[in-house]
Amino acid sequence: MADPIAASATQTHTSLRPGALGVAGIVFLVLAAVAPLTGIVVVASLAIALGNGGGTPTAFFLVAGILLLFAVGYAQMSKQLVNAGGFYAFVVKGLGRTGGLIAGLIATIGYNFFVVGTIGTSGFFMQLIIRDLTGFDLHWLAWGLLSIAVCFVLARVGVDFSSKVLGICLVLEVLMLVVFDISVLVQTGYDVTAFSAEQVFSGSLPIGMLLAATGFLGFEATALFSEEAKQPLRTIPRATYTSIIAIGVILGVTSWAVVSATGVAQAQATALEHLPTGDLIFSLAQQYLGGPLTTVMMILLLVSLFAAMLAFHNSATRYLYSLGRARILPQALARTRANGAPQVAGIVQASFAAVVAVIFAIAGADPILTLVPAMLGFGTLSVLILQGLAAISIVVHFRRAQDPRWWSTFIAPGIGFLGIAAISVLAIVNFNIVAGSEELAIRLMPLLLVVALVGGIVYGAYLKSAKPAVYQGLTADLEQFSSR
Repeated sequence: MADPIAASATQTHTSLRPGALGVAGIVFLVLAAVAPLTGIVVVASLAIALGNGGGTPTAFFLVAGILLLFAVGYAQMSKQLVNAGGFYAFVVKGLGRTGGLIAGLIATIGYNFFVVGTIGTSGFFMQLIIRDLTGFDLHWLAWGLLSIAVCFVLARVGVDFSSKVLGICLVLEVLMLVVFDISVLVQTGYDVTAFSAEQVFSGSLPIGMLLAATGFLGFEATALFSEEAKQPLRTIPRATYTSIIAIGVILGVTSWAVVSATGVAQAQATALEHLPTGDLIFSLAQQYLGGPLTTVMMILLLVSLFAAMLAFHNSATRYLYSLGRARILPQALARTRANGAPQVAGIVQASFAAVVAVIFAIAGADPILTLVPAMLGFGTLSVLILQGLAAISIVVHFRRAQDPRWWSTFIAPGIGFLGIAAISVLAIVNFNIVAGSEELAIRLMPLLLVVALVGGIVYGAYLKSAKPAVYQGLTADLEQFSSR
């Protein structure tokens, strides 16, 4: 007869902590990954320069609309499925075990690459800004490694603690953007011609939407925290809608303020002038906020970058944990601390990110020219592909189940899938823009998706023949938590 005490102890150290997060906590985790201030400083500036210029606010609102349509089906699936596997779990449910394996591999590579990229961005900007403000100059790698070490410690304390830290970071950076928006409104006003057909279709609207879509990356992580959510069948859908709407409003309105401040007709030319230095937003902040608040904005950019690293570390760790629990990856990855924080997966994730960053640094690579484009570029593409796979999985699952709710389970997610698929194709064709690099090695990185596709098919066939229990267990793992 099994020892109940031993069984309880085993459960404690292989389970996430249920009921740790409410809607607000999950929204903080998600919006921190989106990093609104970073989105404006980096993404909006690129979208204005390379996309549709003064019409960029419309690009953000259009992408928000597409993702909200996808979220209609996403919410319905979330009401049936509670699992830390996120999109991997969705794809298993809709496209089967082998499809889930492919999605799991793409997610694991993509999210782990994302964390490596955040080491580069965080380290680079910490070195630059802290040196300019204090004169203290420390190599970017040291700052980056220090950041991932702090993220690792905070994540081990527990996801609820991480959400509180990220909530504070998020409030500070959003407040700064609100102050900037109001300042532009009072001093200059918002120019409604930004939404005219002439401006919306100026430059390249498809590229504008592609870049705008990168500003929403991270919203899909809501499902990753479903096993740790309070009343997950209601919390996850609400958190998803809230996250997409909040991101759309923040990025859409602030980009409107930016193009109004530069002059809508001149927005693209002005953004192109500032593209080499990347200081469009800071130059406007000097004008509309003044020197002291611009300095505060620069410091908050570091806070924003750190928050994004912590959020993506949490997401990547949960993919490793989930795949370990399903025995796709070593089962040791499913071990958790007494507080429910993934223990081994957290160590593996942080170590992987640190080692890759060190290798780049030893090779003498410039973080912004090589490390960041390679890691964040592929991570971005991976998440877009995952969103597309999840969207089609939702449609397939509910059609197979003959669900009578055509709008919420077919029409809305179907339109969302078409929009996401179009953006994904644009990302592959224009990967040099997504990655911000013309280097051949970086432009060839989308081929890793082919490797993941082939690897998933081969691994699935191997498990089906050599380890049928593991293969069958892929769906059993989902059903184990679906009724919570």
